[in-house]
Amino acid sequence: MNFQYNFQKVVDIKSSAKNQAEWLLSSALGELQAEEQSLDQLLEDQNRTLEAINKATEQSAPAMELQNLQRYVVYLDQAIARKIADVRKAQLNVDHKKLHLTEKMVDEKVWLQAKDKAKTKFMHEYMLREQNALDEMATVRFAMQSR
Repeated sequence: MNFQYNFQKVVDIKSSAKNQAEWLLSSALGELQAEEQSLDQLLEDQNRTLEAINKATEQSAPAMELQNLQRYVVYLDQAIARKIADVRKAQLNVDHKKLHLTEKMVDEKVWLQAKDKAKTKFMHEYMLREQNALDEMATVRFAMQSR
């Protein structure tokens, strides 16, 4: 009773493709997380700079210092806008990788179900052959005892 699935290589390839899709999704999630952390850092820098402007204004700081801080805030605004675009791009990549993984999981499941059906059929046929052999043995014994 040794079940050998003819398409086992295909099942293995589908499993490998699913594993690769999982790794790609994991990588995309890592990139998204890095982009979000970078955005958070820029937002923190912007808040600290705005606080510095408020403090400098209260302390009657020179206009040149205020202008430099304001230029830095404008730079941070632009960097934040770029980073938000990067975060959206990374999120789209994650969504794409999730969809790809879902497709690979469905594909693998179809092949695993086909393998299970083939094994069930094999087991059914094996049990029938075994039962037929036992029936034949019982018939031969009965015939031998009848003589």
